Amino acid sequence: MKFSDSHEWVLAEGDIATIGITAHAQKELGEVVYVQFPEVGQNVEAGKEAVVVESTKAAADIYTPVSGTVTAINEAVKNDPSLLNASPEKEGWLIKIALSNPSELDTLLDHQQYLGLIS
Repeated sequence: MKFSDSHEWVLAEGDIATIGITAHAQKELGEVVYVQFPEVGQNVEAGKEAVVVESTKAAADIYTPVSGTVTAINEAVKNDPSLLNASPEKEGWLIKIALSNPSELDTLLDHQQYLGLIS
């Protein structure tokens, strides 16, 4: 798993990347009550807004750390946003994309670097 400095995570398996928010980001957001997803088939660009999350505290843009085409959204989170509160780094994943530039993964933080960022 790789991390962005804006608190998203990426898990790449082959040319498909699963993207979500970190537990730290979820804690900062508070209770998530609504998630606005991109359309499957939509192109997303690294560093640009891909998902909007609304919590009881605020709305937040979620940026994709890598570029590609959305291949799936997490329908379970769409139907029950509380999954994002309970398991942001597993069952609460947000989108899957087909990577258009896998080398972007090399610019992301590893787990130890991310822990240093949030401590």
